[in-house]
Amino acid sequence: MSEDKKSGKKKIVTTAGKKKKASPARPKRRKRAVKVKEPMLFGKENFKWMLAGVGLIAIGLFFMMGGNMPSSDVWDESIIYSHRRITIGPFFILAGLILQFFAIFKKK
Repeated sequence: MSEDKKSGKKKIVTTAGKKKKASPARPKRRKRAVKVKEPMLFGKENFKWMLAGVGLIAIGLFFMMGGNMPSSDVWDESIIYSHRRITIGPFFILAGLILQFFAIFKKK
């Protein structure tokens, strides 16, 4: 080693000739993630109110559907613009939307 320092040459070390011992293949074990159980955003009663709101919206849409004429040559305003289609149906839809709003903001 003292000769290497005097001559200024660097010593090269190779590892190609050395054989490594083969280690048995083991699957790496992953740490199991800890599942944090978060509380539900809405309670059971909130979901009941939401379901009632969806039901009211469906009833409103049911009241508004229809309106086909008995004949394509006849135009009857009482069929298209009936009280059921322009007043009762939208009222049920708005009531359902208000109920949805209430269900979302109601505390548990």
